[in-house]
Amino acid sequence: MKSCVTVALGGALGTLTRYLVDEGLADRLFPVATFLVNITGSFALGALLATLLVRDGGASPRHPLRLLLGTGFLGGYTTYSALAVETDTLLRGDHLALGLSYAVGSVLAGLLAALAGVAAARSVLR
Repeated sequence: MKSCVTVALGGALGTLTRYLVDEGLADRLFPVATFLVNITGSFALGALLATLLVRDGGASPRHPLRLLLGTGFLGGYTTYSALAVETDTLLRGDHLALGLSYAVGSVLAGLLAALAGVAAARSVLR
């Protein structure tokens, strides 16, 4: 039960943070807010998992910080569903090139951000 509370608390804070970012960056053709949270969230998750691996010898899915920050906060902060809906909206709104660029760019940038997070954490922890 303690794990559920930990994840719920992190998720609530992550979702609130994403909402605040979205409110500050809303009403643009390109979905800047979702792109920003997904890329920064990918970086943070890479850094978190690398940190847990180096400091604790493993990034167990049951580790309290992984539950609070990874599953909870970053799980609530990042959003695949908004990425999918926004891509669909762009594609249906005659913005084919922008929609495809957004979808592919988000996945590639997220992967690169996660790798950068891992590299940053490892260099700091050495």
